[in-house]
Amino acid sequence: MSIPVSSALDEEIARAELYGLLARLWYAAPDAELLEAFQVAPTEAPAAGAFLEEPWRQLVGAARGTDAAAARDEYDALFGGIGKPEVYLFGSHYLSGFLNDKPLAHLRNDLDRMGLARDESIPETEDHISCLFEVLRYLIAGEDVAVANLTQQQAFFSTHVQSWLPALCDAVSQHPKARFYAALAGFTRAFAEVESQGFDMLD
Repeated sequence: MSIPVSSALDEEIARAELYGLLARLWYAAPDAELLEAFQVAPTEAPAAGAFLEEPWRQLVGAARGTDAAAARDEYDALFGGIGKPEVYLFGSHYLSGFLNDKPLAHLRNDLDRMGLARDESIPETEDHISCLFEVLRYLIAGEDVAVANLTQQQAFFSTHVQSWLPALCDAVSQHPKARFYAALAGFTRAFAEVESQGFDMLD
């Protein structure tokens, strides 16, 4: 999980893998295998920059302090259940106050423009935070340089993630039932801030 950053290529691999890890953890509770990986994960920052050091250490500590059953119960308590969840994981909710609203239509137009089709096996709409993180992972690590490039990353992040992600992280961090996911929210927010700063340098 911790990747030494010795070149620009290594840094891009680290970014892509972090987006992949975040997508996995926001989509479903970590299983025993993933929690076992956290047991042996180094606690130094997994990407360049000391800013991520403490949030990463807290996430690793939270993962080491839970088990698969407790993580699943926490995920279900926060994001699952019948009817309205305690915390929404969908961008449209934060951007417009409604699910399946105009922000989702805008997102689908952008995904279609990039040639990225929805995986029909996934029930969640494309504005689920995990789906958005998976798109960003692809825009970093994909082989089609016409789509997978920094310009596309910056545009997608600023349009579909940056404005509402802090509200999601706040909702999770402040929820009384959140423990592991409070730590994940803290790390997600810190990682997003690093990404924002990096994209700002492109302007």
